Amino acid sequence: MGIKVFSMFSGIGGFEYGMQQSKHDFEIIGHSEIDKYANQIYDKHFKGVTNYGDATKIDPGTLPDFDLLVGGFPCQAFSVAGLRQGLDDTRGTLFFDIARILDYKRPRNFLLENVKGLLSHDSGKTFQTMLGVLSDMGYVVEWEVLNSKNFGVPQNRERVFIIGHLGGGSRRQVFPITRDESEVNA
Repeated sequence: MGIKVFSMFSGIGGFEYGMQQSKHDFEIIGHSEIDKYANQIYDKHFKGVTNYGDATKIDPGTLPDFDLLVGGFPCQAFSVAGLRQGLDDTRGTLFFDIARILDYKRPRNFLLENVKGLLSHDSGKTFQTMLGVLSDMGYVVEWEVLNSKNFGVPQNRERVFIIGHLGGGSRRQVFPITRDESEVNA
């Protein structure tokens, strides 16, 4: 029995694709995505996975139990390329739907991704609020900015990755990830 995963703001399944490539044993118990075109691609690659639709309307009581929540929550509200309205933008508040589901389901781990601009939004207060919410639920949280160009991808794409696990047990520190170029492209 593998790791049971619930994916939010799934897009075409980037996290799921990464898990497939890792060769670890996992089962996607459901996902949440509202874009019809992204869903068409997702369904092609991950047949039979239930789409719970709009994250704001998910009743966490209807979700099967899972071990890991993954999600790349909408970044437009935090991106330096956008208007940077943060939590005043409806898309910026969607993080709290992740928190709502984490709080109800209590999976052992989560992995979230967003733009690097999240760290500096509102002089860092937005990010500190998010970390506080996760920490108050009992999660030990780590984060790091990673650039895709350092992992064999031919583009310069910086993203903040936020991981957490429920406190109270032993754990291995994940961040910082340090690799030399030979390991990355092996």
